[in-house]
Amino acid sequence: MTRPHSPQESTDAAEGIAPARPQSLMMSFFGIHVLGRDIALSSACVIDAFARVRVGEDAVRSTLTRMVGRGLLERHRRGRRMYFSLTERAATVLSDGQERIWRDGAVNREWDGTWTLVGFSLPESRRRERHDLRSRLVWAGFGPVQSGLWVAPRRVDVAPLAAELGLAGHIRAFHGEAAPPTEAGSLLHAAFDVDAIAAGYRSFVERWDGPVPPGGAADDMARQLLLHTDWLELVRDAPYLPAEHLPEGWPAARAEELFRELARRYEPGASRLADEMLERIDLVGESAAGEAGTEEAATGGSGSD
Repeated sequence: MTRPHSPQESTDAAEGIAPARPQSLMMSFFGIHVLGRDIALSSACVIDAFARVRVGEDAVRSTLTRMVGRGLLERHRRGRRMYFSLTERAATVLSDGQERIWRDGAVNREWDGTWTLVGFSLPESRRRERHDLRSRLVWAGFGPVQSGLWVAPRRVDVAPLAAELGLAGHIRAFHGEAAPPTEAGSLLHAAFDVDAIAAGYRSFVERWDGPVPPGGAADDMARQLLLHTDWLELVRDAPYLPAEHLPEGWPAARAEELFRELARRYEPGASRLADEMLERIDLVGESAAGEAGTEEAATGGSGSD
């Protein structure tokens, strides 16, 4: 049965955009404003910021709670106010996303023919772990060739992924080249829906290459958040494919050029607004202070009688 669209989703659809999930927006938001800084943001300022992209207070609060439960955010109470910071796990995920966006780019123009192959077998009773593994493989640029066998057209270090999921004993990884009768081009098209990936890039250009940004964003902070979320969701499902095996006129390069142009345009205004409205607390030295307090308590304190 098809779920009925909310009024907000209907508005977004009429404007030619797909409504972003609150968690995707939240990850982008913390990636832009918190990643690399020892700070936490108040729930109140997060609610105010998300109102700019038409996400309501209830959705923001439930998303923050859910992300704490998933180990992506950490709470910090100061009096009656609650603040949120990134966990180490979330920072790692976001740092990887930053590399995908700014370092790797959307098109692999220097592929040396190396593939990474991953084989795995998990029983039906471990369905959740199997789902998590497949999600991480997609994020790492892999596509399924056949049951239990995934490939990526580049050299990928699979060990950290396997260790994080606790599945090192269930995964086999190899590096190599395609050998006859297998051709690199046919393998690429077997593992990835190249037409759908191209359509995603073209759709991004259609949404953002115009005088009015999508989503009804009224200021640069809102535009920046929607832009980064839209692009990250696109590149997450669009692997780093080698240019030599892609159709002529591959749209990823134009989409990436547009994203970077708009990101540069929105950044100054977004930064000014963030400085004005985001309520932060500094977390530098908190862990050291906590350790010192614990040590003092254990030794009975350092004061004289």
